[in-house]
Amino acid sequence: MSAPDIAISPALADVLAAWIDHRRGVTGSATATLTAYRADVLGYLAFLGQHNGGGQGLAALARVSVSDMRAWMAHERARGVSARSLARALSAVKSFTRWLADREGFDASAVLAARAPRFGRRLPRPLSETAAAAMLDTVEAQAREPWVAARDTAVVTLLYGCGLRISEALGLTGADWPMGEALRIRGKGGKERIVPVIAPARAAVAAYLALSPWPVARDAPLFRAVRGGPLSPRPIQKVTEKARLQLGLPASATPHALRHSFATHLLNAGGDLRAIQELLGHASLSTTQAYTAVDAARLMEVYDAAHPRAAGGSAR
Repeated sequence: MSAPDIAISPALADVLAAWIDHRRGVTGSATATLTAYRADVLGYLAFLGQHNGGGQGLAALARVSVSDMRAWMAHERARGVSARSLARALSAVKSFTRWLADREGFDASAVLAARAPRFGRRLPRPLSETAAAAMLDTVEAQAREPWVAARDTAVVTLLYGCGLRISEALGLTGADWPMGEALRIRGKGGKERIVPVIAPARAAVAAYLALSPWPVARDAPLFRAVRGGPLSPRPIQKVTEKARLQLGLPASATPHALRHSFATHLLNAGGDLRAIQELLGHASLSTTQAYTAVDAARLMEVYDAAHPRAAGGSAR
């Protein structure tokens, strides 16, 4: 993992590396998450060194005060860090400090008591069923080469038809073909889930592979870039952007919005919220609730169905 060019003491560099290894092994955090956490903690350690006027060793971390934490957070906001990003950075700093305090045996209450800044929660904006269908049709008309158009259509069909993250769709390999009625997907944190594959999605992938100039190889990416390498998210983002501009859809009509739309439309059709949670790979039902913009009354129906005592029934 790359890191910003920030100087810290060798001792701090060692404990930071050990913490990253701990998170990778114990929590199964995704590589992108670890990269972000490492940068957050590295920036925090560098600030403390400058703030205290000299080198920053392990012993100094045990003396971090409430005023030190306030100074760091004020510094981050002053350099333009958003409230959301600062909350994430504080979470990383707390996790690192808690781990280090357990290991070194010091009181970390000053760090752990720091409050994250408040920020507005950005709710997802799913497309309507008509807009989602139009998006798929319009994406197909963007590329000049037929095989590229079929490729882009296959990817967005997997996003909308199966609720995959774009990284999950682009992470498919030749070993996933031919597709049966379900796919085994490795999502965030290495967690696996089984996702049903609807017939239109299988047909879209088959149409792409029939036109692709690149052979299907078990260990190679299923979706190829123009020169044969792995397809990155950017071409899919660009083609959906062109499609949304043609259709007059809002800026929120992104590839990720198709995943939101999958969940919301499935719920509106009578799907079970807990089943949708499993399909999306969410660890928390509250995340699925926000994802589908489901109201509190519908969420309570799910809780009542899962917990008979909450509904006034008897569990024997």
